[in-house]
Amino acid sequence: MFKTRRLSQIAFLVYGLTALAPANSYAQATDTQEGAQSPAPPPLPGTVTPPPGKTEAGPGQPIEDKRAFGVLPNYKTAEENAVFRPLTVKQKFTIATKDSFDYPVLLTTAFFAGISQLEGSDNQVYHQGVEGFAHRYAIEYADQTMGNYFPEAIAPTIFHDDPRYFRKAEGPVHSRLLYALSRMFVCKNNAGEWTFNSPEIVGNIMAAEFTQSYHPHQRTQGDVISEAGNFWESDVAGNIIKEFWPDVKRHFQHHTNGAPLAGSAAGL
Repeated sequence: MFKTRRLSQIAFLVYGLTALAPANSYAQATDTQEGAQSPAPPPLPGTVTPPPGKTEAGPGQPIEDKRAFGVLPNYKTAEENAVFRPLTVKQKFTIATKDSFDYPVLLTTAFFAGISQLEGSDNQVYHQGVEGFAHRYAIEYADQTMGNYFPEAIAPTIFHDDPRYFRKAEGPVHSRLLYALSRMFVCKNNAGEWTFNSPEIVGNIMAAEFTQSYHPHQRTQGDVISEAGNFWESDVAGNIIKEFWPDVKRHFQHHTNGAPLAGSAAGL
């Protein structure tokens, strides 16, 4: 989503997250068993109980955390084994709004705008100094917002698709990694069936086309494809973070609590 992101950065992210993730799903099962203190209380009268092996998840609500690493919005993550409930149009726009205006986004936007200024990119347009930083900040934030609303709300509404990332959450690391990458091209529709990911592919092209209206020095179709590529790269990284962040969190919790980490990625 930002001009400074490169495929090499994504490759580094992949290596770091998968190195910290357990090699298989047994670690997750062990955590669940160890953390169980007592049987769950019986459901209240009138409560709908999910089928065996399923969990209940509110539409558009993340299972683990609202923010990965405490700063990256994580509002469109759902579990693949959860009971599927379609999102309304309002819920799709709510996800995009939370991803765009959650307060840590203000800080991450400043970080990448600062990198852009240090690198001196587009100095002929934005210049340096406070004014140059403010201009870069505004452009980066606008790009990020468009890169959220089109693939997460507008395009899913048009194509009747679900913008959420459904975590696989179990299996070998390499299998989960391939799954995360493949979700760039596959998504669920409003009926819960897997289909071509039009919101991701078409939605990001729509976002890139729209951003050209306030990029005075980037008006060619090549610029549109380049900007769409930035959005796609960002979403690739986002899928990987959504898939492995809970494993990374458990890794640090184990070390914080002095417990040994169950499983490793050494078998890759």
